[in-house]
Amino acid sequence: MPECYSSIGEAVGAAMQHNIRLAHRSAAPGSDKPLQVRHLPSASADPYSVRRMISRLHEDAAPDEVAGIIKEVNGALVGALPQVTELVASAADWTRARLDFDDPQHNPAFETWTRLAAAYGMLQDVREQLDVAEDGLAACPAERTDPRHHQMVNVLRSRE
Repeated sequence: MPECYSSIGEAVGAAMQHNIRLAHRSAAPGSDKPLQVRHLPSASADPYSVRRMISRLHEDAAPDEVAGIIKEVNGALVGALPQVTELVASAADWTRARLDFDDPQHNPAFETWTRLAAAYGMLQDVREQLDVAEDGLAACPAERTDPRHHQMVNVLRSRE
């Protein structure tokens, strides 16, 4: 039976725990129980899920609606981005408690902590950029512009 998660943060946390177990296991591969299928709730089941927010971001959405969705994603208490940021910080702190500088030639825990700390800094920057973008979104015109202008800027996601 598939396992469901109530939030993107919970799903990412479970995936990280699984990856940490794989990286640090001493048993032979395949000796533990098989992986279960994991999925997030459907977009219709959770109106505040990231998938539902993406489905609401269509080209005819009102500027205030788009700004509101970005605010939901970046919201300080329950937003997906702050949850992921906190998750990365927790993983970095977990790694920090396992640092060992006795062998300067071999320090995978420090390399991992460095990557997690960098990811945390990038996520903080993303949150700041989204705060600024939120105001800009609300100021965008509601009507579409001439399509010839759209060709000057690349599409960032595929619609597949």
